[in-house]
Amino acid sequence: MTQSHHDLGEARPRGEKDTIRSLSRSIHVIQAINRYGSLGLSEIAKAANVPMPTAFRIINTLIEEGLVERERERRKYRPTALIQTLACGFQNHDRLVNAARTVMSDFTHLHHWPLSIVTRVGNRMVVRYHTAAQTTLTYNNYYPGWQVPILASASGQVYVAYTDELTRARLIDSAAELEEAYGQYMLEQFQSGAATRRIRADGYATVEKSWYSANPGKTSAVAVPIFDGEELIGALAVVFFAAGLSVDAAVERYLAPIQEVSRTIRANLAAGEMPGPVGD
Repeated sequence: MTQSHHDLGEARPRGEKDTIRSLSRSIHVIQAINRYGSLGLSEIAKAANVPMPTAFRIINTLIEEGLVERERERRKYRPTALIQTLACGFQNHDRLVNAARTVMSDFTHLHHWPLSIVTRVGNRMVVRYHTAAQTTLTYNNYYPGWQVPILASASGQVYVAYTDELTRARLIDSAAELEEAYGQYMLEQFQSGAATRRIRADGYATVEKSWYSANPGKTSAVAVPIFDGEELIGALAVVFFAAGLSVDAAVERYLAPIQEVSRTIRANLAAGEMPGPVGD
């Protein structure tokens, strides 16, 4: 029997991957439905970037497996409680969230803008906790698990700048391959090292009029790193209305307060102090 270079463990041709396209598409559909809660078939196909016939077949499979159901009143699909079984083995950053919850809420109550804790999962940044439910100054209440791209987000940029060199190089390569850079400019800035040097010198990263949010172009963000001792574990971002506040003004007003929040989180983690939960 003839063996392929995969069987022999030889190097694969450049660009070839051991991936299953149909599985990737199914995951994208699940993520779309889980992210938005209730979508029509055309909305699912658009959000998951799959053809309508493919979306239809995937939805039917998910319904059969009990992960998705169709709403009786309208032609929309939503996740069922069984969707949680896909994450039952995942250990969330409960220690981080518990250490941050109270001080983040204090910031939002004082300054009104929501704060987000974002950590890296693979080549994405994922929201772990958000104080949007505690203020009216927000367009969306981003639930834990909301994903943002690495180089297009302030939290991603600050994470890439402060992580170790090997991880940084891998994340930049991944962003280039996926063409998810914050324009070609940001990709080149990180590839040259200029963005890393600037962000580390400033201590923060910014993105104006974020295109990846649920309301593209309507919010901007300033982010700072979060450390557990000397270990980088995520980013803390303040999100604000782009039309009501410039990035420069946000940095002037809120950089010092969010840096203080980050330092308090670090101190709470070091002391093992887990402030009790506050009402969301």
